[in-house]
Amino acid sequence: MAGLGIRLDANDRMIINGAGIHFLTSAQIRLTNQARFLFGRQLLPPEQANTPARRIYYALQTAYVGTSEERTSALSEARYYIEIFSKETTSETARELLSSALASAEQEDLYTALKLARRIIRHEDAVLGAAKKDLGV
Repeated sequence: MAGLGIRLDANDRMIINGAGIHFLTSAQIRLTNQARFLFGRQLLPPEQANTPARRIYYALQTAYVGTSEERTSALSEARYYIEIFSKETTSETARELLSSALASAEQEDLYTALKLARRIIRHEDAVLGAAKKDLGV
């Protein structure tokens, strides 16, 4: 049988087409048709969307795997957060990544947008880590 096989451990989480799934035991599943899904470390819980880059990721995540009602407003949120981050950052690389992420999202290539948003999170973590080091924290 064709499809995408995924192995998940106990306590892993997955979202498929807006439905949250929590695996109580290890499982191996096969998706046999088209679906919007994220699992494991790809998922950002809402309480961890606590920095500008993570808010962008969470909005794009919701635009990708949220319910049909959530997706439109989440894309609007992502546009808003990307616009603010782009105005505030001094990094041209970050602005280019944000622009590419938004372009991908608007072309409904949200998985690519999420990959670019993860790069923004790593950039933000590096910048914030350097700032803390400079402050002696």
